[in-house]
Amino acid sequence: MTQEYRITLLPGDGIGPEIMAVTVEILKTIEAQHHINFTFQEALIGGAALDAAGHPLPDETLEKCRNSDAVLLAAIGGYKWDTLPRNLRPETGLLGLRSGLELFANLRPATILPQLIDASSLKREVVEGVDLMVVRELTGGIYFGQPRGVFATESGEQRGVNTMAYRESEIDRIGRVAFEAARKRNRKLCSVDKANVLEVSQLWRDRITALSAEYPDVELTHLYVDNAAMQLVRAPKQFDTIVTGNLFGDILSDIAAMLTGSIGMLPSASLGASGPGVFEPVHGSAPDIAGQDKANPLAMVLSAAMMLRYGLNQAEAADRIEAAVLQVLENGCRTTDIQSPGTTVLGCQAMGEALMKALSVSAK
Repeated sequence: MTQEYRITLLPGDGIGPEIMAVTVEILKTIEAQHHINFTFQEALIGGAALDAAGHPLPDETLEKCRNSDAVLLAAIGGYKWDTLPRNLRPETGLLGLRSGLELFANLRPATILPQLIDASSLKREVVEGVDLMVVRELTGGIYFGQPRGVFATESGEQRGVNTMAYRESEIDRIGRVAFEAARKRNRKLCSVDKANVLEVSQLWRDRITALSAEYPDVELTHLYVDNAAMQLVRAPKQFDTIVTGNLFGDILSDIAAMLTGSIGMLPSASLGASGPGVFEPVHGSAPDIAGQDKANPLAMVLSAAMMLRYGLNQAEAADRIEAAVLQVLENGCRTTDIQSPGTTVLGCQAMGEALMKALSVSAK
């Protein structure tokens, strides 16, 4: 029996349309091989939405996403929109999408692929074997806390304010996601906070500690965020699953991404309690190479694999895409961001063709 899925595509800005086009072709190939049928619909977000509709997240886009089984997002932002007021910047559209779909859990894996180990800026013996997951709370904390803004004081001086705040319920629900993720991995969870100076972090630590009683099979540890950042580059193999708040997770997941040698290789999944998830590469829109066929589409393709695995419960199809990525890397195919001596540098479209070939061979 064929499974039917409606997928909303958000190509966005910069290299987004290029890497999305490759990914859609990969998913079309997967359809016939796994008795899946995708109905794709595109929508505007970010700078493209600003130019066309005057808002980074039009109501029509959010409605399409809500009525989907999953959302694939490529990239947003670019230099041309950087000087706009905060409420009109492309990034505001992304925050609105996460909030509008109630996506509170962001899963960001960072795995050292054997074929790319020498692309890391760290020594081989430091990164070889790294396989970790950052679970980031996505709809609370300082990015959403109130009050926020720039205000004039009584003296006339301007004062910027952002509020870091978490409720018990928000901490508990992300904590449970993290403990469950750790159970599916190596049963080790490190909670990251700044409880030595922040009251909100003390509450975070108290709640995560209390939750651990429900998961006696998971080893729980705690680190302050500054130490966690240091440990990620000093001895990353000590980590399996990391759970942390919005701001700290934003920073730590990018640090973890660079352990792999290129942020262009890493996917992510943003999930809620129900409804569609959003699956997107960790990297940005790279406007400096947009339209030049230089983009690395692999993180976008791997995000589609995460969509199949976590959003649509199609693990076998996800496995095939991930295996195809490993195969093209084993064959020596590289984009410029991950090239090394003795490898073949391909453009975005050619990398997609190499993936299609690998999928075709594996289907025989």
